[in-house]
Amino acid sequence: MGLYVEARIRAGLDEVWDRSQLPDRHQRWDLRFSEIDYLPCAPGEPQRFRYATRVLPLLRVDGTGVSAGERNRPDGTRTSALRFSSAHPLSLIEEGRGYWRYVPEGEELRFLTGYDYRPRWGRFGRAVDRLFFRPLMGWATAWSFDRLRLWCERGITPERSLCHALAELFVRIAAVLVTAAVVPVAAAVGPVLAVAGAALLLPPLPVTPAARRCLRRPPERAAGRSESAAAPTALLATLEPS
Repeated sequence: MGLYVEARIRAGLDEVWDRSQLPDRHQRWDLRFSEIDYLPCAPGEPQRFRYATRVLPLLRVDGTGVSAGERNRPDGTRTSALRFSSAHPLSLIEEGRGYWRYVPEGEELRFLTGYDYRPRWGRFGRAVDRLFFRPLMGWATAWSFDRLRLWCERGITPERSLCHALAELFVRIAAVLVTAAVVPVAAAVGPVLAVAGAALLLPPLPVTPAARRCLRRPPERAAGRSESAAAPTALLATLEPS
């Protein structure tokens, strides 16, 4: 898969499953989506859903998808696979697929995802995706996973953690601006660069979500490939159009 993110969460499997599978809870912590709604489907069929992302105050980019989940596997893990697509002309993502996996390990839960997609707009779209959009999506996924971790581990709601993140960002930017305004112009470059470097490199507060806390590459296994990164092909096959 093109993108991989993994978080370790000290919480129960059922809690993380519900907060990532139920639309009204999922949309609260996932920065990539503004709305997620289930669509009607017949009993026994994979669940269809609609998603939307608010790009600007009056502009939404939407799409649809279908998902299927395995709740009770012999090894204690759970997996959810999905396919998604968007017909919106402003959506860089044309179609894609991915999975969520929940792996209990002692008091922790490894919550991980792998997904990939095909960009539209030809060569221009592929260039924009490679240079800007795909790195942004990877960062947003990891930041959101840590936001979910804070909700599950510390009881910090997604709304509060966003406020913490914005407040910390404001303080870091303000420190750079104040230094630039106070230090004499002739000697400003060194101090400003030092403060800017500290603002970028200092770790975030424990109550602030951070993408750097998540694993961004599949862990290597003894067999030379990552078992956890392997897409659940059998489950994805159930989502193929009939």
